[in-house]
Amino acid sequence: MELTLGRSSFPRALYLALALAAVMPAAPVAATATADDAALAHARALLARVAFVDGHNDLPWTIREAAASNLESYDLRSRREKGDTDLPRLREGLVRGQFWSVWIPSGLERPARTQLEQIDLARRMIAMHSDTLLFATRAADVERARTTGTIASFLGMENGQALENSLGALRAYYDLGVRYMTLTHGRNNDWADSATDTPAHGGLTPFGREVVREMNRLGMLVDLSHVAPAVMHQALDVSAAPVIFSHSSARALVDHPRNVPDDVLARIRKNGGVVMVTFIPPFVSAETAAWGKGLESLIFNTKTTAEMEAMEAEYAKAHGPAPHATLAQVADHIEHVARVAGNDHVGIGSDFWGSPDMPDGLADVSRFPDLFAELIRRGWSDENLTKLAGGNIVRTLAAAETVAARLQKERPASTATIEALDGKK
Repeated sequence: MELTLGRSSFPRALYLALALAAVMPAAPVAATATADDAALAHARALLARVAFVDGHNDLPWTIREAAASNLESYDLRSRREKGDTDLPRLREGLVRGQFWSVWIPSGLERPARTQLEQIDLARRMIAMHSDTLLFATRAADVERARTTGTIASFLGMENGQALENSLGALRAYYDLGVRYMTLTHGRNNDWADSATDTPAHGGLTPFGREVVREMNRLGMLVDLSHVAPAVMHQALDVSAAPVIFSHSSARALVDHPRNVPDDVLARIRKNGGVVMVTFIPPFVSAETAAWGKGLESLIFNTKTTAEMEAMEAEYAKAHGPAPHATLAQVADHIEHVARVAGNDHVGIGSDFWGSPDMPDGLADVSRFPDLFAELIRRGWSDENLTKLAGGNIVRTLAAAETVAARLQKERPASTATIEALDGKK
């Protein structure tokens, strides 16, 4: 989850759903509009036949805050007036696979408890809507969902603090269905440095390296979104399997610490992993990032949306409203990642979380075809669009499963402790 900087005069989930992406203006159609219509039709036709997988959506936390985790009172079957994610709009967006983030904030006194509650909420959500959502744990489940007309629903942990420094907990989370873990969030933990905190470990500690190795042995994807560049490089040194960035953009375009530097993008090409470009405005718009420069260190330390909104509102009084990010800027980041890392190593990790502050043209999960239409207008081939849509992340997960099968034959579960490896008491 991101605590984004944006048009904070509106509460987090209060905005009307946009009109259907397929509905076009009634006015006479000019030549450029005709071309736009053709590109959008092309995008919809392509996404109807391939499996589009989004790498990051924080709906479980949205439900936790909006409905106190009461799924019966949070209707996903109807097109919601509030928020950005529901089942009708997932269908409109032609989503065939979704990693549901089971995020927890940094600094919790009982992180494992909150993590288990979030996993429970996400699994109950999937089970309640089993006619639409398919609980997924393997790469092959994406194709199974496509053929059954459902949405493959994976779980991705976001914040390694939830381990409470226990590899046994890591294995338990895997058994509950977690298939990636973001090593940090807004703050450092005891074994890894965050991108948005003062470095404390010089990257990964010895125990942090063991976390990566055990994730490889399990087949859990190592997610490097939110980590410091030193952690990115050290995890790439250690990992025997492809890694991912589940929701990050290109630092060469926007110099934000949450984005991926070019030297890391080049290593992703060699590693075989995937960078899933996010829509969060300060990560894709240099203007939005500059506007919120004085706020970001506070934002990443908040634990509730209400606290974040109060900070943003106060900040906006002094600095004015945040500049809007745009769909075209998101497409710029996708193209940059594809140029540096390669078309085999780019995906989409939107990070929808109920905010009204997403880029113009990408306000909710129904709008994914519009992004593909933009890339079609820029000359992207169907082959590369298919890789972007889901081919790359599915291949990466399958590769992690293959590595895990080999490693499980070579070594047992690790019983290493942070006390033994890092000397912590």
